[in-house]
Amino acid sequence: MTAISGSAAAVTGAASGIGRALAHELALRGCDLAIADRDEAGLQAAAAEIAKASPRKVTVHRLDVSEPDQITAFAQAAVTAHPSLNIVVNNAGVALLGEFGEIDQAQMEWLFNINFWGVVHGTRAFLPQLSRQREAHIVNISSIFGIIAPPGQSAYCAAKFAVRGFSESLRHELAVANSPVRLSVVHPGGVATSIARNSRAGAGVTDNARRAESIERFDALARTTPTAAAQRIIAGIEKNQPRILIGKDAYFMDLLQRFRPARYWKTMQRMMEKTAARRIARDAARASQ
Repeated sequence: MTAISGSAAAVTGAASGIGRALAHELALRGCDLAIADRDEAGLQAAAAEIAKASPRKVTVHRLDVSEPDQITAFAQAAVTAHPSLNIVVNNAGVALLGEFGEIDQAQMEWLFNINFWGVVHGTRAFLPQLSRQREAHIVNISSIFGIIAPPGQSAYCAAKFAVRGFSESLRHELAVANSPVRLSVVHPGGVATSIARNSRAGAGVTDNARRAESIERFDALARTTPTAAAQRIIAGIEKNQPRILIGKDAYFMDLLQRFRPARYWKTMQRMMEKTAARRIARDAARASQ
């Protein structure tokens, strides 16, 4: 068990979404924080929100996880501010809309530098500190798209599958070495964050209607709140769970791909389209009342 109370955690992507909710929930449970993000205004707002709810020590760090030097500097600053830091959450991530032929190489590298290399560099920067603690935990955020791979998400899926593979192999290495560091890889299903609205479009995507439709479908399917996701992650940390699935949709999709590893998408597509259509119609009816 990795105890939350009395710990200190570094959380990237903490200005919004799951990262912000996770920072808040960790502080409520007695954990000091080093929170980081590119969005300085959002980060300051998150810190102020936490300060109103908890007396825990919170330090704020501007960070672009696509820049390895900045990650190294963040790790040094976080450990200086929190000498007993023993939890690291590599959460920062971005989305990119478009099929493989619509995404240029620079865009794919942009996404990988954040979603994959940000996780790797974050893990490398903090691992020496974590290894010196009596108990420690790394949390790497993948996605349900690190387990299944829908069309139109080739770049995102490639990075999230890579996070899963890296994390699982490292977890086994740590266990063989009898390290005090535990590692959980997280696979959220649809969580109601702004990731879809903030996504970039591939260079070859010229249809704005498709982008709007993608956002609308995401909003219809993303029914888990960031707070619920954060609470599930914390429970996983406390139980040292190696894999943390978030949401009933994630559990279902994980199970479906086990039974139909090469043919799950047709079944899933039909179900997702029906579910999204029902929820969009229901929301429209409520809005008109």
